[in-house]
Amino acid sequence: MTRRIVARRSPIHGNGVFAVAPIRKGEEVIQYKGTLMTHAEADDMYGDGGETGHTFLFTLNDEYIVDANRHGNSARWINHSCAPNCRAVVEEAADGDPRHDKVLIEAIRAIKPGEELTYDYGIILEVPHTARLKKLWKCLCGAPNCTGTLLKPKR
Repeated sequence: MTRRIVARRSPIHGNGVFAVAPIRKGEEVIQYKGTLMTHAEADDMYGDGGETGHTFLFTLNDEYIVDANRHGNSARWINHSCAPNCRAVVEEAADGDPRHDKVLIEAIRAIKPGEELTYDYGIILEVPHTARLKKLWKCLCGAPNCTGTLLKPKR
């Protein structure tokens, strides 16, 4: 299979993932991989998640989180954008076991070679969004519609 993506330094932030071949709208690009852990294990290991402004934790379902800090793949380097070209989709396992659910990154529009892959992280923190937290979770995507933060309003 031809390699369609590559991780390298990003003008948005740190590392990024870039298309090296055309990617069609609706195409699955990569699975977000890492170590499966419970929400309680993630809290014990990383705290409440709001204080670093940087994480490789992806909520899989009500029971589990994927920790791409451990055994993660290049999907962890896909940056956030307020005008993304991809989205993250949680695919529920056919066997009904929440441990077998998967996070898939798929293109929401055609992506040309050289374009950086991005998706909206949709981060919701259940703590007050203070000026300090908003600065920690500052968005650097540069999109015309950039909200300035990776944080979404609490539900």
